[in-house]
Amino acid sequence: MERRSPGVQVNQTIIEEAIDQVLAGNREAYRTIIQAYERKIYTYCYYILRSHEEAEDAVQDIFVKVYQELRRYEKRVSFNSWLYKVAYHHCLDQVRKRKRRNRLLSLYKEQQPKAYYNPNDEEPLQKLFMDDLTAEESNLLILKVVEQYSFEEMGQIMDCNSATLRKKFERLRKKLVRQRMNEGGSPHGEMARSN
Repeated sequence: MERRSPGVQVNQTIIEEAIDQVLAGNREAYRTIIQAYERKIYTYCYYILRSHEEAEDAVQDIFVKVYQELRRYEKRVSFNSWLYKVAYHHCLDQVRKRKRRNRLLSLYKEQQPKAYYNPNDEEPLQKLFMDDLTAEESNLLILKVVEQYSFEEMGQIMDCNSATLRKKFERLRKKLVRQRMNEGGSPHGEMARSN
């Protein structure tokens, strides 16, 4: 596998041929595209995300997405521009997720009684989001607690009845209280109360 440096120009004719081969069913031809752009996209992602690990993950996600969406590529736009647009939007999504996670962590820290919360211990919230919540529960918690949407607004976002979301949020609140009690914590604080 040849690694290209970020300054090397990519032969667009070869890329266009590889795209045609991939669209015709030759999956191996996609390797040509990856080899041509992998280093450039990694560098681009790193400068946005400022993390080697996140940039590596982003590159993988971007190339999977590009492969899945390759039929949508229109040759009137350069492939290079299209690929970077996909990378840009993916990285922005990652930055937004990180900001939400950090904002939620900050809210969590502010709401903890000083006797219970150790500022050096960020694990409870990270563990909560990593292991114990479904994607829907995480989404509910972020939309309600971090973004502070009303149940009606959340219903529009999630394409669901606001009364249903209110019940789901109440169940989630109870789940979090039970989890806190099981860990020996206090159920008091803003996260334990429903609006």
